[in-house]
Amino acid sequence: MRILIVTGEASGDLHGANLAKAIMELNPQAELVGIGGAAMRAAGVSLVPGVPQLDVMGLIGLSAIRAMVQRVLAIRRVLKAEAWDLVVLIDNPGLNFHFARVAKSAGRRVLYYIAPQIWAWRPGRMKWIQRRVDHVVVILPFEAELYRRAGVPCTFVGHPLLDVVAPQYDRAKLRAQFGLDESAPVVGLLPGSRVGEVHMLLPVLLQAAAQLLAVEPDMQFILAQASSIDDRLLQSILKQSPVPVRVAYDQSSEVMALSDVLLIASGTATLQAAVVGTPMVLLYKTTPVTYRLARWLINVKWIGLVNLVAGRAVVPELIQDEATAERLCREVLHLLRDQSAYTGMQEGLRQVRESLGEPGASRRAAQVALSECRR
Repeated sequence: MRILIVTGEASGDLHGANLAKAIMELNPQAELVGIGGAAMRAAGVSLVPGVPQLDVMGLIGLSAIRAMVQRVLAIRRVLKAEAWDLVVLIDNPGLNFHFARVAKSAGRRVLYYIAPQIWAWRPGRMKWIQRRVDHVVVILPFEAELYRRAGVPCTFVGHPLLDVVAPQYDRAKLRAQFGLDESAPVVGLLPGSRVGEVHMLLPVLLQAAAQLLAVEPDMQFILAQASSIDDRLLQSILKQSPVPVRVAYDQSSEVMALSDVLLIASGTATLQAAVVGTPMVLLYKTTPVTYRLARWLINVKWIGLVNLVAGRAVVPELIQDEATAERLCREVLHLLRDQSAYTGMQEGLRQVRESLGEPGASRRAAQVALSECRR
């Protein structure tokens, strides 16, 4: 039984590694080959020689284009030349849609894990999936029905976040660990995992922190630094603010757990915060041109995954021109001063957490993959 796993950026590499571990636990004889990174290699996947992970972060200009073209052509050859019982494509629809077409043309069975968000934009891609994907594995509860209505075999396995977030955290211990006063309010700052997001959002978060500090002098701030964000970039922005901010490197769940309220960039982190259970205010800003294009392409009532999963506005969304320091300050103070609003949001987050399923998403996805291999 030979399975090829194709991933893109770092998050896909992690999901691929967890899937590979689960497959090998269920079937130690399975031969797993992958396009991925360090996490997949550590999980025991044999990475295709000479084909680096499909992530050109840090490359610019012609070098980025040349590197990507070379990798795409190499993966096409792997898909066509070797016999695979199953090709597993993880996230990264920009490239994986192309690889699904190549794999299907070569007679391979195709499983798509962490499916494209067709419910948000370009719903016409469903017809494309119908022709080129044998089974879709989704991690958001409302996605399964969309695929089933379209006649695409689909399985909801739950969200992988449930396997990486601890069932509970000792808040007092965490605050002591980071030198925070247990009796004073703590606001967690999560400006995102991409360089552009941090450039755009962190200055606004720091302005909001300054305004909050003027109203509540004992308020404390801690920032969750993603592993993808360089220390120099972060410090260059932080030193422009008079607000004292502690920094926690690659410990986002811990920051969420020790905080009273989070100011958080839209993305998967909002679901992570929901699993932890900390009330939050969501924000997002981008360039005016990108924002107008997104408004034209994306057809959803909310952009926050928490609200999309809940089907209602559980957390406030401050997008583009609304994402101001004044609005952020006002929303945080409202949550801290209105106990009913705070506990109401906690209840909404609890419901979101329950709707995400149970831990074990990777194992259930592995069961689907092995079942497809036997077809």
